[in-house]
Amino acid sequence: MYYIACMPSKKKSQPPASGASWTFLTNHSHVLLCLAADDSLRVRDLADKVGITERAVLKILSELEAGGVIEREREGRRNRYRVQHNAQLRHDLEAHRTVGDLIAAVHGDSRKRR
Repeated sequence: MYYIACMPSKKKSQPPASGASWTFLTNHSHVLLCLAADDSLRVRDLADKVGITERAVLKILSELEAGGVIEREREGRRNRYRVQHNAQLRHDLEAHRTVGDLIAAVHGDSRKRR
């Protein structure tokens, strides 16, 4: 008999304060909302805030960039991610709304539009 050791991932999502085991928003939206608040966050910082691995953050950033939701700008050795507030949300149920609408709903209307 062979046993396979399963190592827990380095990053684990923290359950919400309510104790629920699920959230309404996806990791993609969590990364997006973090970038809307601070476009200079490093991949490591995003991973810590969202509770996922750096590799998962890199994949999400790549998908958000490919979808036209963010733009990546190189600044020396770091990247800065600019959120495209006018990008449409992707699912048919919310396609009538923009990324900026989602950010405003979560962060409030006081956030400046870029």
